[in-house]
Amino acid sequence: MRVDKFLNVVNITKRRAISEDMCKSGVIKINDKVAKASKEVKIGDIISLHFMQYTQEYKVLAIPSTKSIPKNTQNQYVEKL
Repeated sequence: MRVDKFLNVVNITKRRAISEDMCKSGVIKINDKVAKASKEVKIGDIISLHFMQYTQEYKVLAIPSTKSIPKNTQNQYVEKL
């Protein structure tokens, strides 16, 4: 699954367009490498979001098979580091 779509499906970003813009501006890294929006996410990858004042990291635990998941099941797909 593409990183921009993954962030949207697991409710890290509100819209996929926001994820795409974050990728274009170099805010999102996968395993310490700047990621394009089309980069495929695999189980075990570490996704880093670099905001102005802090960095948030997530570990991919599973890839969702549906278009959206309930917010309360987010911890089945990503682990906040």
